[in-house]
Amino acid sequence: MVIGRFVRHSETDARIAAATHLLAARGLGGPFACALVTGTGLGVLTERLTEAASVPYADIPGFPEPGVSGHGGRLHAGHLGGRRVLLFEGRAHAYETGNPAAMRVPLAVAKALGARALLLTNAAGSLRPETGPGHLVALCDHINLSGLNPLIGETSDGRFVPMVGAYDAGLREKLHAAARACALPLPEGVYAWFSGPSFETPAEVRMAGILGADLVGMSTVPETILARFLGLPVAAVSVVTNLAAGIGGGDPHHAETKAMAARSAADLARLAEGFVSLLPEPSR
Repeated sequence: MVIGRFVRHSETDARIAAATHLLAARGLGGPFACALVTGTGLGVLTERLTEAASVPYADIPGFPEPGVSGHGGRLHAGHLGGRRVLLFEGRAHAYETGNPAAMRVPLAVAKALGARALLLTNAAGSLRPETGPGHLVALCDHINLSGLNPLIGETSDGRFVPMVGAYDAGLREKLHAAARACALPLPEGVYAWFSGPSFETPAEVRMAGILGADLVGMSTVPETILARFLGLPVAAVSVVTNLAAGIGGGDPHHAETKAMAARSAADLARLAEGFVSLLPEPSR
């Protein structure tokens, strides 16, 4: 594989087929109302699943092994909010290998197994002091500041993915309805993707703010692009774990990110469960 590019279509398709067959054989067959991807420290969602089956990523063809603490590296299928869901406990990041398409096979497998939508979660830094650590924010748009794109190397016309409405308005309304039911504030914001793994400098954060960003982080955007390429509607929620560098004295570090994500995970789990309960039950 060339860094930052897809593997050959035949090889990718073979991995997707092998992974789908293995998961169906292990009780992770679909369809699913939703697939969910958990960010750093947010694996508590797995504790809310009932009738669950799980498989380590390491056992699934084409799945990456997450190399970041706070990412569990298991795929779960079970019921959440009365709906059958597929839950990715952790993700691979572009900064781990230089490959922004690291989550292509997992997301393609979710689609092949019958997932009808995708809910992405992440830990993020906030540029807005009034939306500080502990807040949840629904993403309404993003800015790709990484210089990377997971569709580089794709040869079909499908690579020209429209990104207006990348974060589905109907799914966002369900997030807001779930938040109201849980009495949780849920502002909307624009997420700026930096490649990482180093945190942003104060100057970079100021630049992102001038461009219209409310949040900064190191994930989610490539998965959104891939999901839209695959035809999956996307919703996304950031857990604010810190103020971004230079904002109100913010000086983020990974231990802080994990600790605050863990403290906010219960609110995210309530929101996600309420959101999923509002999705239609998929038919086979």
